[in-house]
Amino acid sequence: MNSKSASSLPQTSYWKGVALCLTATILMGVMFPVMTDALTHVDPFTFTSLRYLIAGIAFAMLLRRREGANAFRADGHSLRAAWLLGSIGFCGFGSFVFLGQQLAGPEGALNASIMMATQPMMGLLVNALVRRSAPPLLSLGFVVISFSGVLLVITRGELLTALHAPQHYAASALIVIGALCWVIYTFGSSYFTRWSALKYTTMTTWLGLTTIVGLNVVLIAVHAIPAPAIATLREIAPHLAYMGPIAGFLAILFWISGNRILGPMNGVLFMDVVPITAFIVSALIGVVPNTAQVAGASLTAAALLMNNAYLRQRSRRAVAPALT
Repeated sequence: MNSKSASSLPQTSYWKGVALCLTATILMGVMFPVMTDALTHVDPFTFTSLRYLIAGIAFAMLLRRREGANAFRADGHSLRAAWLLGSIGFCGFGSFVFLGQQLAGPEGALNASIMMATQPMMGLLVNALVRRSAPPLLSLGFVVISFSGVLLVITRGELLTALHAPQHYAASALIVIGALCWVIYTFGSSYFTRWSALKYTTMTTWLGLTTIVGLNVVLIAVHAIPAPAIATLREIAPHLAYMGPIAGFLAILFWISGNRILGPMNGVLFMDVVPITAFIVSALIGVVPNTAQVAGASLTAAALLMNNAYLRQRSRRAVAPALT
């Protein structure tokens, strides 16, 4: 959706879309500080399994109510492809991002949240790869600026020191891979045209859960991670209460609904709210970002906004000759 079509929306509908996207990204931003404490009690694989089991039940109940029992049929789409995308999106994102956050320690919430703001830039590169067409040169420049901001956040501005700290590479690489998994999952939804956004999310969540739970069981069987004890489940119950029904269900539902109203060109701008929220909540619980980290987050946000404005301008120029 371009800026013209956004402005032509009825005011009530437009502001509803804004409210939904804003609420969704605030809920997503709170997710990372919540996980900082949860990951001191449990491994990311077990937590991901439990989180998406809760969210999956909520999605299935809502889909059954809205679209009926027949909504769970394939309707001509490949369940194998849906399983692959669900595995990439939910198992890949949850496992890689939260494992990276765990390795990064107290700074993990800030690092992971700023990576989320780079997803539109990753989407630009994925789109160019799939369509086999190079993105505009200026957009590539904004990608470089965006990741420069990320570098400032994850190194706290101490670039030379970070070069001698291998843990930075491992944690950050895992988070980047996880963020890329979510971009691929989102990109894949465009191929499931016969499914509503709710059905796509529900079906891929449950199909992806087979991979999440399967991986979890294997890791426990080979003693790579411990089986969760009852005491552990009690410790993480408050975190699951937020991460399952709120960040795992409501946030995604609001995000889908808001983007349906505003369109992805407008909705994507709200991704900047994720690190802002995470930075504020982290500061409230004692992890205060330094000046370099704030500057890095601002740089990433500016790159996203400038690239969005640039692509809109290109789109208007491309449409103008066709209208004359």
